[in-house]
Amino acid sequence: MGVNTFTHESTTTIAPTRLFKGLVLDFDSLVPKLLSHDVKSIEIVEGDGGAGSIKQMNFVEGGPIKYLKHKIHAIDDKNLETKYSLIEGDVLGDKLESITYDIKFEAAGNGGCVCKTKTEYHTKGDYVLKEEEHNEGKKQAMELFKAVEDYLLANPSVYAK
Repeated sequence: MGVNTFTHESTTTIAPTRLFKGLVLDFDSLVPKLLSHDVKSIEIVEGDGGAGSIKQMNFVEGGPIKYLKHKIHAIDDKNLETKYSLIEGDVLGDKLESITYDIKFEAAGNGGCVCKTKTEYHTKGDYVLKEEEHNEGKKQAMELFKAVEDYLLANPSVYAK
């Protein structure tokens, strides 16, 4: 098994605490509302939703992905960090064991936020992940990020406290 690591930073005018609440703490209820054309539901299949829990994201029928299962490793609401792994689902295919995401939300000078992501692809055998494959996953993650960002920009009182 090999590990291929990629990093990415996204900036936004949304405050880090608001973005953390939308993308981490309230993800399970917010994302199916914002992306109802793709995401049918998100449910906890093991645990209480915190560290050690397993969540399943179910997609609408007819799409390229049926479901994804994520294991939550950490949710740190004081330091605005989360770490989780994609452990099961169509996107892993026959070349990936898992994908681990380590995400940190940091304050930016403009009152906004820098979202720093480290993605580790744990491959099967000696497979080396191509950057194009990572970029496809990053594109989908950025669409989700953008949907939450747009919602928070349009609704400035949501997660304001």
